[in-house]
Amino acid sequence: MDYGFLFSAFENELHGRKLTRQRKLYECLRQAILGGKIASGTRLMATRALADELRMARNSVIYAYERLTDEGFVITTRHGTVVARVGLPPTQGLAPAAEREPQLAERVRGLQRERNVLDDMLPFRSGVPALSEFPLSQWRMCMERALRTLGAQHLGYGHAQGHAPLRLAIAEYLKVSRGVRCTLDQVFITDGTQSSLDLCARVLADSGDYAWLENPGYGGARSAFQSAGLQVVPVPVDADGMAPDAEQWRETRPKLIYVTPSHQYPLGSVLSLERRLQLLEGARAAGAWIIEDDYDSEFRRDGPPLSAVQGLVADAPVIYLGTFSKTLFPALRLAFMVVPRNLAAPLARTLGEIGRRGRLADQIALTEFIDSGLFAGHLRRMRKLYAQRRDALLEALERHLSQIVTVSGGAGGMHLSARLNLPIADTQVSRAALAQGMVLQPISTYCLPGTSNGHYNGFMLGYAGVPAQDIDGLVRKLGGIIDMVSRRGESTR
Repeated sequence: MDYGFLFSAFENELHGRKLTRQRKLYECLRQAILGGKIASGTRLMATRALADELRMARNSVIYAYERLTDEGFVITTRHGTVVARVGLPPTQGLAPAAEREPQLAERVRGLQRERNVLDDMLPFRSGVPALSEFPLSQWRMCMERALRTLGAQHLGYGHAQGHAPLRLAIAEYLKVSRGVRCTLDQVFITDGTQSSLDLCARVLADSGDYAWLENPGYGGARSAFQSAGLQVVPVPVDADGMAPDAEQWRETRPKLIYVTPSHQYPLGSVLSLERRLQLLEGARAAGAWIIEDDYDSEFRRDGPPLSAVQGLVADAPVIYLGTFSKTLFPALRLAFMVVPRNLAAPLARTLGEIGRRGRLADQIALTEFIDSGLFAGHLRRMRKLYAQRRDALLEALERHLSQIVTVSGGAGGMHLSARLNLPIADTQVSRAALAQGMVLQPISTYCLPGTSNGHYNGFMLGYAGVPAQDIDGLVRKLGGIIDMVSRRGESTR
């Protein structure tokens, strides 16, 4: 073994890292042993001889040997210092670990989807509010006051349910605006709708239970249910919302039923009153929980906001979900759940073990933002703004694409649904649009695999972040993209 060459090569690989000579020797020998350059059973050169060869102090060599001994890489025998059998697994025929993609758990395979956060600022991205219109200066003042109120006693873990004044503010707001029946004890603060869904899936159902999901429906709910080991059952959606049949009630008795009744995601239909009552009756009979995701009901424009399913009957088996990502901004990462009275206490005890609340300053600031009237004022401004942008989009679609797409879902929310009337794939249109700086989320991808059958073929058009004066030009550009894909002969898949 040429230790001089080994040490010199190692120094060249350091790329400017500043290490002492004794540390360099230790790292060099350690890597050589791990990499198999110095095999198990090899006797290392005597400390004095190695010091002479490398022209370093003998104490530096002794330091390196002692550290290697302490870590089990070498052992001291009467014959000298010998490389130990470190028990590394054989690597012949295998790619280096850094080059192999790790295998994730089976329950989450198929849930991976690349996401570029920069795409959130492109035209027609759904689910993103008009971020440039948010009153950041007012929010900053609320945050500054919240931070000034914090003392040492506030720096530990918070209450598992969240900041009590915020829960009270949410409860009062929901009773007035959404007809939700609740007290602050039934309100739980979470880190977002996805966090709420993950919690419901883990706490309210066992692995193997059936979970019903609108089809097409919100992919985040599918991810939460599949990650918890639940069997996801696709339930078709029509103009009146989720439409389960008698066979599904009988053959796939659900434990969880996920529904977006006020503005179905992604098609935009509204769950009729008859369907709402049938769903409540069926859930009671099946012993199921309805998860009502009310993600953007604040922005209903054709009449007053619809009453929540949760408030239709007393003690409804409904977990009501809401979020501030759509009404304020996604980076806030604050959402809430309202649970039935008989579930509140056991859920709070469970969260005391599996969850810890934090970010108290954000919750205090949000409480002030609501109680001061800033939240209500912001919602009024956004309703007016989004109505203008929706109307501009509807007019442009009618003007330029009336023969190409069928539009639905404009009664509320922040997006429209546009079904293609041409035999081309929505995924192909989406890819072509992204290449030209436009985000069209294909409706077919919101169906469970193998269930679209070309019926759900179109895209979502989010208009919240698009200025009204830009919309006509963007729709004309969209028409050109669709024409280009159509001429290429891309067929629906």
